Amino acid sequence: MNVVVVESPAKAKTINKYLGSDFTVLASYGHVRDLPAKDGSVRPDEDFAMSWDVDAKAAKRLNDIAEAAKGADRLILATDPDREGEAISWHVLEVLQKKRALKTAKVERVVFNAITKSAVTEAMKHPRQIDMELVDAYLARRALDYLVGFTLSPVLWRKLPGSRSAGRVQSVALRLIVDREIEIERFRTQEYWTVEADVSAGGDPFLARLVKHEGKRLTKFDLADETAAQAAQAAVKAASFRVAAVEKKPGKRSPAPPFTTSTLQQEAARKLGFSAQRTMQAAQKLYEGVDIGGETVGLITYMRTDGVQAAPEAIDEARQVIAGLYGKDYVPDGARIYKTKAKNAQEAHEAIRPTSLARNPGSLRLDPDLGRLYELIWKRMIASQMEAARIERTTIELESADGRTGLRATGQVVLFDGYLAVYEEGRDDADDEEGGRLPQVREGADARVLAARADQHFTEPPPRYSEASLVKKMEELGIGRPSTYASILTVLRDRAYVRMEKNRFIPEDKGRLVTAFLEEFFRKYVEYDFTADLEGKLDLVSAGELDWKALLREFWNDFHAAVGGIAELRVTNVLEALNEALGPHIFPDKGDGVDPRVCPTCGSGRLSLKTGKFGAFIGCSNYPECRYTRPLAAPDGEEAEAQNGDRELGVDPETGLTVFLKAGRFGPYVQLGEGEKPKRSSLPKAWPAAAMDLEKALRLLRLPREVGVHPEDGEKILAGIGRYGPFVQHNGTYANLDNADEVFEVGLNRAVDLLAQKRAGGKGRRAEAAALKELGAHPGDGQPVRVLSGRYGPYIKHGSTNANVPKGTDPQAITLEEAVKLITEREAKAGGAKKKPAKAAKPAAKAKAKAAPKAKKAPAKKAASA
Repeated sequence: MNVVVVESPAKAKTINKYLGSDFTVLASYGHVRDLPAKDGSVRPDEDFAMSWDVDAKAAKRLNDIAEAAKGADRLILATDPDREGEAISWHVLEVLQKKRALKTAKVERVVFNAITKSAVTEAMKHPRQIDMELVDAYLARRALDYLVGFTLSPVLWRKLPGSRSAGRVQSVALRLIVDREIEIERFRTQEYWTVEADVSAGGDPFLARLVKHEGKRLTKFDLADETAAQAAQAAVKAASFRVAAVEKKPGKRSPAPPFTTSTLQQEAARKLGFSAQRTMQAAQKLYEGVDIGGETVGLITYMRTDGVQAAPEAIDEARQVIAGLYGKDYVPDGARIYKTKAKNAQEAHEAIRPTSLARNPGSLRLDPDLGRLYELIWKRMIASQMEAARIERTTIELESADGRTGLRATGQVVLFDGYLAVYEEGRDDADDEEGGRLPQVREGADARVLAARADQHFTEPPPRYSEASLVKKMEELGIGRPSTYASILTVLRDRAYVRMEKNRFIPEDKGRLVTAFLEEFFRKYVEYDFTADLEGKLDLVSAGELDWKALLREFWNDFHAAVGGIAELRVTNVLEALNEALGPHIFPDKGDGVDPRVCPTCGSGRLSLKTGKFGAFIGCSNYPECRYTRPLAAPDGEEAEAQNGDRELGVDPETGLTVFLKAGRFGPYVQLGEGEKPKRSSLPKAWPAAAMDLEKALRLLRLPREVGVHPEDGEKILAGIGRYGPFVQHNGTYANLDNADEVFEVGLNRAVDLLAQKRAGGKGRRAEAAALKELGAHPGDGQPVRVLSGRYGPYIKHGSTNANVPKGTDPQAITLEEAVKLITEREAKAGGAKKKPAKAAKPAAKAKAKAAPKAKKAPAKKAASA
């Protein structure tokens, strides 16, 4: 008997069909061991000894593998063909050796780049041993990430409360986003003008741009204002032109190579709007196998790669498919061979491509995400082996009779579309340099200006990073590796260091603060070159050219000393350094000559960064006499006037107390009077602070408002604004209102109706969550399985079982198979919790409970009733 170990059950199911009854294929479900999330898991003083833990779920799977391996002839470790896959095989082998489960089994390692019958069966003929150089590279990377995270993060927590974590690559990616934001803020817009003309030279009119004025070649900013532009426009209208030159240049555009992990994530973001994580989830499913006509087939090759080469048989197949679909003219004379630019040759696997190009995307019925991504991969691979596009670029130069004014028209014509018939690579930024087709004109012919226009333009700052452009930048700098891009971007969002707006990264104040802290006190470790150099050294470890512990020793000596130095600094010293570093952002100069750090309330205190339980904010140095606070970034315009300090709104006629508008660390709020615990109310998001007056403030301060009494039981119905927005409430049931204004307007009938709907939808407690996706019938009992949107996030519903959607997983991408697995795990967990109290129901246990002291009896009784 042969036992094969792979990572996922989907992969196991597919491979088992290929290998037959002599093989038992088991899944490890990914990594089986990890470093415990506590100090001391990596011990530099013991030559970087590492402690590994096996969690409960992994332990059961390892026991199953060990049991199967005891009587096996061969144990075949067939995990993924990269560093992580090699590490999983090493972990499994280490555990099995400790369990003494390999008495007779011969241990072999096999790798395949695609899950197809031919690839798997061929791989089984060429086993090898575990590549310890790749394992060493994994150990070095894991130890580095642990040492940075578990050494630096506690320093952050002590010096900057509210900060979540720092990471070796994560912090450098965050710095890229923050640096781009600073670049945008420092950018100063510059005005410039252009002049264009509609010109005819005996044929159809065409567009030409002014390139020469008053005998001088124009640069971008020569026409700096409207006056200069109108003078140039008048010169164009008044001049007589002739065609001075017509130049036609043939050219070629060659296709891009097949996808790597990075380029797949970039193109999926541009063309499909997928996040990096969503792309990799879909790609994983395409790789592991999809049911095609009753047979599970892996549709693409391994999706974590920085290689661009394709197997010879794949290239041959591509050329045959191209000839069949598009004709022989689209097949180049020789196959296109691409070379990887990756530094690490051991990770430069084959590019991402379909396992069979004969599977045309239109012939497959796949889930939407899988279908769209497969089509993208198929088209890219086909295009990569097609003939280049042939184009003709044309330039027409027009010159005035006196030679002092010149116009230029440019355009291009596609003579043969070649690979463009299938695919064209997306771009992050628009490229409008090349115009359309130009008419035939004769050199020396007279040209007439039909109309001329002067257009105003302004320079624009560099764009914020999208997922595609950030991954591209990280790849260019050598930061991170194919398997890490998606997780890095996910961590930055999960830590609330960044947010996404219009698919672009914007750093939050928390992210800017962490970046400023690291740049001030650990600058070396967030330098792009340093991080890229460290990645290069890890590549040398995987190539067998550098000892992994020597790399760790070199890194740790300097890093430990740097951390020790900052640990001695007082928080006040750290905050003052950050005051200076973040000055332009948190204390912007208003241009009125007033020191931006002077407290606007007391006039004598100095504004500074402060830290609290919930993070950083700006406060006055005269605290507690002056209680001025505001969020980290100062607001602009009228909003700034309303938030910069306390503002008296008037006097409450009922109490005689002054009503204030104040700026707090969580935003503006209104306050009634002074004292230790004055009544306060935060402003709803839709209410600008600049528009606040006494009437609105009093309405907020008098919440909750009594709407009336419920006709069924005579209990009060209240309306108010809570943590989750405006609501009406009755006897423990809350129903949401559409907006804050409705709190003051909602009547009894509307409130009763909303509460009734809430109870009907939520079985007397809260309304049923919105359905995100219908997955189908459960294979066990036929009951429906759905993905719902709940108060605390998306979850899977089956009967009375609710299973959370794992954090970071796209709820729309969940499949029925994955949902059933999550439901089973949830039911098993719930069943385990119920078994413990069941023991108390036995007679002996009951007698013991009666004899026990009262304090111990209560929990048992409570458990039994549960």
